[in-house]
Amino acid sequence: MLRFLVRTLLGLLVLLAVVGGGFAAMHWEPDRPVDALKARWAGPDSSFLNVDGMDVHLRDEGPRSDALPIVLLHGTSASLHTWDGWAAALKERRRVVRFDLPGFGLTGPHPDAAYSPEAYADFVARMLDALDIDEAVIAGNSLGGRVARTTAVRHPERVAGLVLVDASGYPMRSESVPIGFRIARMPVVSRLMESVLPRSMVRSSLENVYGDPEKVTPELVDRYFELTLRAGNRGALAERMRQRQPGANAELIPTIDQPTLILWGRQDRLIPLTVGERFDADIPDSELIVWDSLGHVPQEEAPEETVEPVIQFLDKLERLSVDQ
Repeated sequence: MLRFLVRTLLGLLVLLAVVGGGFAAMHWEPDRPVDALKARWAGPDSSFLNVDGMDVHLRDEGPRSDALPIVLLHGTSASLHTWDGWAAALKERRRVVRFDLPGFGLTGPHPDAAYSPEAYADFVARMLDALDIDEAVIAGNSLGGRVARTTAVRHPERVAGLVLVDASGYPMRSESVPIGFRIARMPVVSRLMESVLPRSMVRSSLENVYGDPEKVTPELVDRYFELTLRAGNRGALAERMRQRQPGANAELIPTIDQPTLILWGRQDRLIPLTVGERFDADIPDSELIVWDSLGHVPQEEAPEETVEPVIQFLDKLERLSVDQ
């Protein structure tokens, strides 16, 4: 009996190895050097700024005379491109700064693998220094929202206002987590995925975070797929997942005294609306706006609609600044 069980177990292991090997061979995707990706994803409006030993992919648009720039921070596995629609609407009147955070996009991995919210917040402050920006409105989606609110706590003198878009920050239970995120949280499997990336997995993950999966286009999948393959990004994602601290320092959120605009998609299955409602309850000077049909990345899914309250918010801050 024991011999039978051993043979059965060995047979299953061999089968798994064969199947897994076939899967890996079918979806083998080695890292791509950043120079090979720049031609398509940097563009004429891009520049690169050396900060913390990284060539940070940056877009700095709009009038430099703007006294109150807005800085846009993307979420996990995204890039500065997630803000294309907002930037197009804002840059005619505002200085709009966005960059690929360490570990993502064309910026690539941090040399010290510093991916905690506090490390990201300090990095944002150093980016402001490098860009000669004393104070800005900081907007962030998902992880970017977590970084934005952490920056407001750690560097309050640099943050004139906050825009939190489906932001993380409290302990919560997701209704659904994209498969790419689930894999990145599994140490053994995530190591395999540093050389393997099914395009179908990228599409599935995007459809998971959109309120309307039909809006996920082949071009959108191309962008996420190719920038994930940037050398070092897959390993950086796994490391960031190891460093993530769900809900850490949430007790500091009520100390945020900057005016705060909170934007949320009711169809967000990754970070539910209850988190947005808690932000609104805990931050004294806040306003919550909800779109019934949108998901986790409303700025990407419906940019023209979701940027309108941001324009009004910035105008309000400018009037307050003049009155003071």
